[in-house]
Amino acid sequence: MVEFKCSNVAREMEVYGYDSVVKSSCRMCHGGCGVLVYVKDGKVKKIVGDPDCPINHGTLCAKAFGSIQLAYHPERLTHPVKRVGPKGSGKWERISWDEALDTIAERILRYKEDYGAESIVAGYGTGRDNEAAVYRFANVLGSPNVLTAGHFCYGPRLATTIITCGSNPVVDYENQPKCIMVWGNNLVFSNPDSYKGEPFSAAVDGGAKLICVDPRLTRIAARANIWLRLRPTTDAALALGMCNVIIEEQLHDKEFCENYVHGWDKFVDRVKEWPLDRVEQVTWVPKEKIVEAARLFATTKPAAIQWGVGVEIQANLTNNDRSLIALMGITGNLDVPGGQVLFQTPNIRNVGTFGAHGMLSREQFAKRLGGDEFRLAARFSIINPKRVWDAILEEKPYPVKMLFLISTNPISTRANSTEVYRALEKVDFMAVSDFFITPTAALADIVLPTATWLEMDYVADFWKRHGYLVPRRKVIQVGECRSDHDMLNDLSHRIGLGQHWWPDFEQALDHILEPNGITWKQFKEMDYVRGEVKYHKYRTEGFSTPTRKLEIYSTVLEKMRYDPLPQFIEAPGSPYSAPELYKEYPYILVSGRRIPVFFCSEGRQIPVLRDLHKDPIMEIHPEAAEKEGIKEGDWVIIESPRGKIRQRAKLFAGMDPRIIFAEHGWWFPEAKDPNRGWQESNVNMLTDNSYENCDPAMGGTAIRTLLCRIYPELPLGGRKND
Repeated sequence: MVEFKCSNVAREMEVYGYDSVVKSSCRMCHGGCGVLVYVKDGKVKKIVGDPDCPINHGTLCAKAFGSIQLAYHPERLTHPVKRVGPKGSGKWERISWDEALDTIAERILRYKEDYGAESIVAGYGTGRDNEAAVYRFANVLGSPNVLTAGHFCYGPRLATTIITCGSNPVVDYENQPKCIMVWGNNLVFSNPDSYKGEPFSAAVDGGAKLICVDPRLTRIAARANIWLRLRPTTDAALALGMCNVIIEEQLHDKEFCENYVHGWDKFVDRVKEWPLDRVEQVTWVPKEKIVEAARLFATTKPAAIQWGVGVEIQANLTNNDRSLIALMGITGNLDVPGGQVLFQTPNIRNVGTFGAHGMLSREQFAKRLGGDEFRLAARFSIINPKRVWDAILEEKPYPVKMLFLISTNPISTRANSTEVYRALEKVDFMAVSDFFITPTAALADIVLPTATWLEMDYVADFWKRHGYLVPRRKVIQVGECRSDHDMLNDLSHRIGLGQHWWPDFEQALDHILEPNGITWKQFKEMDYVRGEVKYHKYRTEGFSTPTRKLEIYSTVLEKMRYDPLPQFIEAPGSPYSAPELYKEYPYILVSGRRIPVFFCSEGRQIPVLRDLHKDPIMEIHPEAAEKEGIKEGDWVIIESPRGKIRQRAKLFAGMDPRIIFAEHGWWFPEAKDPNRGWQESNVNMLTDNSYENCDPAMGGTAIRTLLCRIYPELPLGGRKND
């Protein structure tokens, strides 16, 4: 049985009359935080952090506390519905699960027969722990097209690290890094991927030196020994400049570079292209600070880079990621205690194996949308979303007839929302699985009620690279809601693919865990399972790359006809690549600052969260605000060549006056009409999804940075000087 080491649990149960306390794992963001869920009369009454969980050590963010209001929200969808009337009409009719899944199954079989399995696109959102089941469904069906956030979020990190050093290097906070360089990340504000903010804060409290690379003065930057305030999208230039300093001053790990790096001499030649004068000009970072940071990082051992999605939502993301891996490697901080460790997952069937990637035929693999163009993405089963919209709107290279979108809201979260809307409006048939009728779900033919993390059993975090598995235990049942995994398992039987699934999804959990010699019933009685922790594995095993070395010079990218060495490429639509556009749109807009109480586009109808952050906020430097006639709290129009939105101004001096920060993911559930609520403040009304604005290897859309102009909103939609 699961034991509660905290004595408060029994005392609280007695005092407050709780019927039970369940250990589980939260999934209100990327997941992983251990929780204790207190239940009374069959309902969740309280959620607190589990102090025994090795991932979060009892800490929790506001989103976890909002889980209760999410589960019992009066407007939550708790039974399947089908649309009545035209798309976007807002009229729905309750139907049974059998009717819903039979209708979806009939459409899948029809489109597969008439247009091929590739005409059916599945999609899922960020970090929902359902990606393995979604990929299994698509691959077994024969569709090579799965729409994810992975083209520009975390997926690039996995793709680039796997081809460069074999796995995703994760900061080893347990062994107290002596220097941490936080790059494009604000983990005390938004706990991402394999990380939580608590161990980072503990490391800094313990004396770790801190370097922060961020264009904005974050809490981390304010605490840092060195803050490098770079121009957005210039990460690779800064990293290569730091490498140049480290190599020029002989601060690199010579033994590691001579014995375990492939392409060392060519890399040395590449970084010589980045003298400090050039780096300063490109990045806006004073060269003295670059030297100071490079020396501190290279000479303080062990050191680690805490990186985040900020370096990936760019048109140069592959080069950004690989430049940072190079920094880790040449300083001797890869796979060392307290550095950047290639942790080993417990012995299980991983996401790739469970996702049945090997079952997709070569013929169908070759049909992946954009696979011939974004070749690194195709290797990792990732597609560029615009390829899907084009296949719907223009039927090129073939028609996409059906979308099955699970826990994702692309109208709010993908670039060029107007085009996304047109595609979803046109597609023949769309099914959506979600908690609410979101702006995306409003255009669906059928909407399925998905379960929250409180309503499912699952092997949580098994897609991550931190080496842990934690049980997510079902606590309650709300209405007719079902987990996405259970729903896909059921649907697969209805389309004749049941031999590749299970009579019950609990058997799928057994299948995942089987190599470890345990069943789900046994695992859910444990606190966690961890893979073997070993360091310096490359000394005996090499890196899991074609050359068995750290491939700073990538043989994989070379074969794909990309530059095998990391390089800086000026972003499309920047002040330097588009000077004429810059005259008309004279501010750099950073369009995706994290909001700690929301996760992407989720949470804005949860009162306890929305009360903490009622309006969309754009941050503007006081000098720029004075120039544009904008005051604190004003509603401001932000405009790009693709559209305009409104957000409320907050004056903030912690950034360059030429930069504006806005918030992403905004829609207004209180508008009641989702078709109106998604346009008003949605930053993706402004972003560009053109192919020229994508990373050439991963197809990642550069939605983080663009050019804009701003002006105060006046009555009747006017602007100053109209």
